[in-house]
Amino acid sequence: MINAMRHPHLPTTESAVTAIRAIAHQYRLAVEVTDDIGADRTSRRTSAGVCAVVDPDGSLPHEAYVELGGSPSVSVRIYPEDDAQITVDGVHFDDVPRDDVPAFLRSVYGGLAHVRGRFFPPGWWLVVPLPGDRTYKELVLLGALTPWMSAHVRDRKG
Repeated sequence: MINAMRHPHLPTTESAVTAIRAIAHQYRLAVEVTDDIGADRTSRRTSAGVCAVVDPDGSLPHEAYVELGGSPSVSVRIYPEDDAQITVDGVHFDDVPRDDVPAFLRSVYGGLAHVRGRFFPPGWWLVVPLPGDRTYKELVLLGALTPWMSAHVRDRKG
């Protein structure tokens, strides 16, 4: 295993991408990475001036967008501010700490992620448990259950 996967702290965007590539290899998934480097190329840079390539502290921000093949469809946008947005079959998980990305993906591909639904109040939730009793959950819009989500539904009680 690679160093970035054994240690919970992923200090850079590149270390997070390296960890994602290792997970993709482990689960035999295709992986495509697009890198945006420089304050003029990243999506959430408000601290840099207009047309500036570096931040005021002289650092070169690095953002990456990763698409993983297979089912479910998963993409990860890693931001320079130490967080990420992970999208699983169209369901967006915003503000996921960069350090949680590998555990999140292992939960999805390892079969721990699941959908919970209730009749009252009605709704479906995509639930992604992580080690240490941490859980991410997001609402699945009505009619947006994909075949992968339907196959991972747990307790349909009201």
